[in-house]
Amino acid sequence: MYPPELVQPMKEDLTRVGFQQLETADAVDQAIPNSEGVTLVVVNSVCGCAAGNLRPGVKQSLNNEKLPNNLYTVFAGVDLEATQQARNYFLPFPPSSPSVALFKDGKLVHFLERHNIEGVSAALIAENLAAAYDEFC
Repeated sequence: MYPPELVQPMKEDLTRVGFQQLETADAVDQAIPNSEGVTLVVVNSVCGCAAGNLRPGVKQSLNNEKLPNNLYTVFAGVDLEATQQARNYFLPFPPSSPSVALFKDGKLVHFLERHNIEGVSAALIAENLAAAYDEFC
């Protein structure tokens, strides 16, 4: 488990732009399957690719005309139960940190695993997500 003071700025990087932090398994169960419309779930982490690629790309993707109705995030290595519960909704994809899941009416429709994020520019991640928003929102 990471110290809260270390991860707080990383959490705020997404909550500052409208993401709701899900910190318990119950919160995840209330959010993901019960959200109407399109829901974006980001598995945040302390790794360099989350800081350099994922979070900037996700934030940039929010400049798109079409956007998800709901924005949620869990933090791997910190909110352990919430992250594990979110990953149950990501099946058949294996656990991956960081990662991004897009749901439409509770069904997984788009997923970015770590290998789709690591070494990929923030701009390309934003383009990928914007294309998914255009298709599903």
